[in-house]
Amino acid sequence: MGPVTVRWVEGTMQLASDSNGTSIVIGWSPDPEHRWAGVKASDLLLISAAACAAHDVIEILRKKREPLIKLKVICSGEQQPDPPYTFTHIHLHYMAKGAVKPRSLERAIDLSENNYCSVISTLRPGVPITSDYEIVE
Repeated sequence: MGPVTVRWVEGTMQLASDSNGTSIVIGWSPDPEHRWAGVKASDLLLISAAACAAHDVIEILRKKREPLIKLKVICSGEQQPDPPYTFTHIHLHYMAKGAVKPRSLERAIDLSENNYCSVISTLRPGVPITSDYEIVE
């Protein structure tokens, strides 16, 4: 994996680029004439966990030929109230659409969270991570 880059632009605005050069804006503008809002830096951690797990779950269900139509992962986190606002718990709620077998979805989530997702694997030793799911046909 190549490096990622974060470049300070102005105020609290930063521009981050992934290892492929794709960019996202982080922070917000203090200038009332040029209002913009980027992603909150701590939310990127939750986004990374959700995206990593979702990727794995989709691929596992695809290989099992499960009829997944859509997948949404809502990832929430609890943080300590004082700096450095350490995450104390992360929860992933998977919302699958399609006639997916519950056991197949459970197994895909388990494999992702315990075997494949590098983000969750990195976080798990220090942060409790829980999950649940629902299937909507």
